[in-house]
Amino acid sequence: MTRLLRRTIDAGGRFSARLQTGDLMRIVDLKGQQAVDFLAYSAELPVDRYNAANTMKMNGSIYLGKDTKLYSERAQVLLTIVDDTVGRHDTIGGCCSLWSNVARYGVKDSHACHANFVAELACWSLSPADIVANVNFFMNVPVRADGAMAIEAGLSKPGDYVELRAEMPVIAVLSNCPQRNNPAAGFGPTPIEVILRQA
Repeated sequence: MTRLLRRTIDAGGRFSARLQTGDLMRIVDLKGQQAVDFLAYSAELPVDRYNAANTMKMNGSIYLGKDTKLYSERAQVLLTIVDDTVGRHDTIGGCCSLWSNVARYGVKDSHACHANFVAELACWSLSPADIVANVNFFMNVPVRADGAMAIEAGLSKPGDYVELRAEMPVIAVLSNCPQRNNPAAGFGPTPIEVILRQA
């Protein structure tokens, strides 16, 4: 493998890249318990984007881990998780936003993943309408037998990572979650590292 890029993403920062088929993206939680919100789009037809429902149905689980495939709206495999030191990532919690922070916590003018997605998608001529229910790597959202759910302290430790392989040309977009009002980022967001390697 040839390394294409190694970059530290500051707490609350954002990042995106185009991956070719076979390229690898490793997301490293440097300090532990840091959620990373993630979206993916077909680079050749961006309207065919990550679809949470298809991903859960096709994999038979609401959680993501090693060997999980991330499916698009047209049921195409965008990426496969080929390595994972945590073993469980969230598909249902979605991203924090200015509006949800007001509604849930009474906090105004907060930085949020939705704003990060808006800014980063603009780099690819994509709009806020292209934001869909996203993956939350390293975020712990257990679902109880009665259907109750909550965002709880993350399971990742310093140095834990998840690595994805592109199964087609994709645009990968992430937000290093700035949330301070729940345990998604341990109540104190920290940097992550992104490593891209070429097949």
